[in-house]
Amino acid sequence: MKSIQGVTASAVALMALANAPAPVAAESKVSFVPTSIKGLFVEQFTPGWESRWAPSRSSKLQRGEEEFKYEGEWKVEEPLVFPGIKGDEGLVLKSKAKQHAISAKFDQPITFDGTKPFVLQYEVKMQNGLSCGGAYLKLLSAGDDAIHAEEFSDKTPYTIMFGPDRCGATNKVHFIFRHKNPLTGEFEEKHMTNLVNPRISKTSALYTLVVNPDNSFEVLVNDESRTNGTLFDSFQPPVNPPKMVDDPKDTKPADWVDEAEIADPDAKKPDDWDEDAPSMIPDTNAKKPTDWHEDQPQMIPDPTAEKPEEWDDEEDGEWIAPMVPNPVCEDASGCGPWSAPMVPNPNYKGKWSAPLIPNPAYKGPWAPRQIPNEAYYFDEHPNHFTPIAGIGFELWSMDNDILFDNIYIGNDPAEARAFAQETFHVKLPLEQNRETADLHNDPEFETGHRSLPNIVERTLYQIQRKTNVMVERLRYEPDKLRVLTQSYEIVGFWAAAVAVVLGLIGTLGSALGRRTPAPRPVAPSKKADTVAPVPVADSTAKASGVEPATKVTKRTAGQE
Repeated sequence: MKSIQGVTASAVALMALANAPAPVAAESKVSFVPTSIKGLFVEQFTPGWESRWAPSRSSKLQRGEEEFKYEGEWKVEEPLVFPGIKGDEGLVLKSKAKQHAISAKFDQPITFDGTKPFVLQYEVKMQNGLSCGGAYLKLLSAGDDAIHAEEFSDKTPYTIMFGPDRCGATNKVHFIFRHKNPLTGEFEEKHMTNLVNPRISKTSALYTLVVNPDNSFEVLVNDESRTNGTLFDSFQPPVNPPKMVDDPKDTKPADWVDEAEIADPDAKKPDDWDEDAPSMIPDTNAKKPTDWHEDQPQMIPDPTAEKPEEWDDEEDGEWIAPMVPNPVCEDASGCGPWSAPMVPNPNYKGKWSAPLIPNPAYKGPWAPRQIPNEAYYFDEHPNHFTPIAGIGFELWSMDNDILFDNIYIGNDPAEARAFAQETFHVKLPLEQNRETADLHNDPEFETGHRSLPNIVERTLYQIQRKTNVMVERLRYEPDKLRVLTQSYEIVGFWAAAVAVVLGLIGTLGSALGRRTPAPRPVAPSKKADTVAPVPVADSTAKASGVEPATKVTKRTAGQE
C-alpha cells in the first residue's frame, strides 16, 4: 500500500506541474532596430528585401540526367521557434526535400588585394534541427550574369563557400575557395582540412570567417575560435603544387634488392628441437578431488515428472522423462569421468625456422628519381581571391524553416564583433531563456505534449528533451551551468520526475515480491502440435505530401 500511495502522490505532483501554467520567460521588451554598421555588405532582411534578392527558377542535373527545379519556397519572417528580438525577421528556407536557390547582387564588386582582413559572418537558426542538408552560403564570382537572375544554380561560379553541412558521414563547417591556376587559368576548389563541427541547435548560431593579409585564417562559431591555419597548409589539394615530382619514366631495376633481412642460410635446426611436441599437456601434479563422483552422471531423468495422461506409447513412442541436473553434483566438485586439466607444455617449441640476418645485397627502398615539376608555380598571395559580385544560398535540406540573418561582409573583424554584439549576443540569451524555461512555445514540444497522455511517457519525454537541451548547452557554453541550475522550472521538474521514478520502482518491487513461483514445465504431448495464432498489429505508413512552392511574399512592418 505504501508504494501505491507513493505513486499516487508522485503522479499528483507531476500532473500539477504539467497542468499548471508553465513558468514562461518574461516577454522581451527588446525590439528590432536596423544596424547603422555598413561594412562592404550588410543584410538584415528589412522591408524591401525583395528588390535585393531574387529566387532562382533554374534547375540542376542530378543522378545522371535527372533534372530538379529550384522550386523550394523562400520567405522572410520572424522565428517560429524560440523567438528572440521582437520584429527581427530573417530569410527562411520553407520547403522540405526540395532544391532552393536565391541570390543578391552587390552594388559594386568586392575585390581582394590582400592588404586588409576579409570577414564573412552570418547567423543560422535551425528551427527544426538539421538531420540532412546544408546551411552554407556562397560568395559569387564577378563576371557572371546569373548572380541576380532566375538562372542562378549550382553551376554559377563562386569564390568562397562557407557554413555548416550535415548528412550521413558529413558533419562539418565548410570553408572552400576556388583558386585560379596562374599557368592554365583553370579554377580548382580548395577544401579546408581542419574539422569544425557545426552548432546544431534551435537557437541562433553565429558563423564567422576571417582571412588575414598574411594568408592566415580563423573560423569562429558563436564568437569562439574553433580552428585556424594558413591558406598554404590547411587545404586539399594544396594551393601550390610540389616543386619536384616522380619521374614517370623511371622504373625499378630488375636486380634491385629491397629486402632488408633474409633467413640465415647457415643456420640448422638443433637436434633436440621437437616440432611435434604438443603445446598443451595434462597436469601431472593434478589429483582428482575427493568429492568427485565418477559413478554419477551430470544429468538424470526428472524424478518428479509424470507421463501425460494423453500420451500414447504406441503412437507417440516410449515416454521419457525430461533430463534435469543431478542434485548429487550440485555441491560436489564434479561428476562423470575425471581427467587432469591441461597446462602449457614446457618443452613445446613449435615449428623451427632459421633466424633472420641482415641482407648483404640490400640496397634500400626504391623510389623513382625526382625531376622538376613542369606544372609547378608558387602563388604567394592565395588570399587575392577572385572578385565577388554577389551572394547566394543554393541548398537542399530534409529539414525546413532554416533561418538566415545578419549577414556581414567587410574588412574589419572589430566591426563584425560590434555587429554581433548588437544582434546575435542580444537575441541568443532571449532564445536560450525560452529554450530552457518556456518549452511550451516549441511546436515540437506541443505536439509531443498532446500526443503523450500517459503520465509516465510524458515524464520520460520531457526528461529526454530537457536533458538534450542542457547537454547541448554545456557542450558549447559551459559558463551557462550556473544559469541552468538556478532555473526553478528545471529544479521543480526534476524533483517531480524523480518522485515518479521512485514511486514506480516501489510499485515494481512490491509486484515482484508478491509474484508466485512459476510451475515446473511438463513434457509436451506430440498431439498438441497446434497453437492458436497470435494476432499481429498491422500498421501502414501515411505518405505526407509537400506543399508546392509559392512566390516569396512581402512582409511589411507591423504584420503578425
